[in-house]
Amino acid sequence: MKTHEQMLRQILHQETRRHFLRQGSLALGSIWLASQARAGEQPAVALDLAHPMRPRAPLFAPRARRVIYLHMAGSPSQLELFDYKPELARFDGKDCPASFLEGKTFAFIQGIPKMLGPVYPFQQQGQSGTWMSDRWKYLPEVADELCVVKSLTTDQFNHGPAQLMMHSGSANAGAPSFGAWTTYGLGSENDNLPGFIVLNSGGKNPDAGKSVWGAGYLPSVFQGVQCRTRGEPVLFLSNPKGISSQLRRKTLDALAEINHQTASEIGDPETLSRIAQYELAFRMQTSAAEVFDISKETPGTLEAYGAAPGQESFANNCLLARRLAENGVRFIQLFDWGWDHHGASEPESLSVGLTNKVNAVDRPITALIKDLRQRGLLEDTLILWGGEFGRTPMQENRNGLPMAFPGRDHNPGAFTMWMAGGGVRAGTSFGETDDLGYQAVIDKISVHDLHATLLHLLGFDHLRLTYPVSGVPQRLTNVTKPGSQVVSKLLDSVNGTSSEPRQT
Repeated sequence: MKTHEQMLRQILHQETRRHFLRQGSLALGSIWLASQARAGEQPAVALDLAHPMRPRAPLFAPRARRVIYLHMAGSPSQLELFDYKPELARFDGKDCPASFLEGKTFAFIQGIPKMLGPVYPFQQQGQSGTWMSDRWKYLPEVADELCVVKSLTTDQFNHGPAQLMMHSGSANAGAPSFGAWTTYGLGSENDNLPGFIVLNSGGKNPDAGKSVWGAGYLPSVFQGVQCRTRGEPVLFLSNPKGISSQLRRKTLDALAEINHQTASEIGDPETLSRIAQYELAFRMQTSAAEVFDISKETPGTLEAYGAAPGQESFANNCLLARRLAENGVRFIQLFDWGWDHHGASEPESLSVGLTNKVNAVDRPITALIKDLRQRGLLEDTLILWGGEFGRTPMQENRNGLPMAFPGRDHNPGAFTMWMAGGGVRAGTSFGETDDLGYQAVIDKISVHDLHATLLHLLGFDHLRLTYPVSGVPQRLTNVTKPGSQVVSKLLDSVNGTSSEPRQT
């Protein structure tokens, strides 16, 4: 029997250079073929890699030129905010029907939970008669600007994958976000600011992390830039002590020369992206500080939003969203963390926690819509509000016991979002859930249908806004799940008559 040392020596003897080349020829050949195939790939958008954020024309006339996406991370309960279900009140406290549980997987519910009626009363608001709960004190003032969609569905019931699905069309990390696709297709309208800016509130990032504003397989220049509302908008944006702007300019020129030489030798587009990002950071040193300074707003405007300079809040972020929109930023993403109301504690309850969260966003959202309308920006600014899934009509329980406070588990079968401006059909409610608000039953809309519709409003056919990855033209609406379509009923009369293709 060979000893361990003898066996190791035999292995090392076999791994000679000649043996490696002979055995590795197939793999090297595969790598070469893949590189040749990739060299022939062409993205759908003609990019100037030296100036990737230059404005580009969409495929057809858009109604929206920019997007403000208000994502309530954790997912607000539609049954306490927009989806009025008086029938659910009759079942309050009763055992959940067996049909609601069969074949279903829940994040936390176990055993047989009790049904939970609506925690708050509802009223119809505006000339449109939009149903809203009494938690909303200010939003009813703009009810006739909203297009409320009650029949959205997803196939994800955990926060991270569901947030990725909502923002990138895939439950797996690595796909570009909706914001990245938007800037890839349209570029930016301001050379001195990023085309895609992210603002967070609530004390935490979304569960899915920074992937929800990532560029995925698109060039990294299209990813979102996370900014702060207090201090420097971006860390280390200003020059270090003792470094003048002239010296920084000379440094960047030297780096650009090195990077251009590297790009010509290697051909990696990310090298050109790096040059563009360095140059953008230099230009941002003066422009970003000015745009992010909300102290220049009138006292009346600050009061309307409930904003206060020097703080980090959702109200400040909404005011910044308006300032960024009027300064040519293409995609503005606001994340507000803390909407996951399971009922484990008072802050996580529907009775107290949800009220607190609504109070924090109600006034600034209403002010944002009014402000954009007054400035003539609402017509071509698409606003989107919502979470990543819905909530169950059952009271959440764990280990067979109800929670200490009223709360609901995750529900991918039905959730509500609303849109405003940017070519949507204002003053309407779309889709319906069943009598207890558990499943969407009329005019179901998948996440990919929503994405196809949003891209349509921006002037793109979702089938044609693609990017090649290993020989496959990938897209926001996911090539592995065909059937996505533009939901024309959500569009105003101009967009509803578009002749662009509506489905795969």
